[in-house]
Amino acid sequence: MLIPTIIMGILAVALLSIAYMRGEGEHISGMKIALTLTIEILPLLFFALIIAGMVQILLPHDLLAKWVGEESGLKGIFLGAIAGGFSPGGPYVNLPIAAGLLRAGASVGTMVAFLTGWSLWAVSRLPMEVGILGWKFTLIRLACTFIFPPIAGIIAQALFSGARYTI
Repeated sequence: MLIPTIIMGILAVALLSIAYMRGEGEHISGMKIALTLTIEILPLLFFALIIAGMVQILLPHDLLAKWVGEESGLKGIFLGAIAGGFSPGGPYVNLPIAAGLLRAGASVGTMVAFLTGWSLWAVSRLPMEVGILGWKFTLIRLACTFIFPPIAGIIAQALFSGARYTI
């Protein structure tokens, strides 16, 4: 986490400096927007991190290995894809959960399927998608993306199984 934090810090300072040098008070406006976003997102992030931590502590390792670990095979990958598709919330919820599960022993294939299912299937987003784009387009999109979460998980498992990730 140190390298991405340093990169984001450098980028933030550079953009803040550019806004300041323009001399039009944009740096103040940008910081006000950042504060508003922080106030909106912080509670969600806080609870998502609690969930991620509790997943690591409360789920028995044997159970985790059986359902989403290396030993789970295709069952784990399909379970991950389905769980991702039904998982509510945005990246502030699902990325910490995936990180917690990886730390607790979930396989890379299952977590790739989880995150791909979350981004492509997103059942919680379907009512808005249907309302804005219509049933026909939504069904076409789902039909065209349906196979990708499990396939992504299978590819990740085949190429990167056994690798341990320090998060």
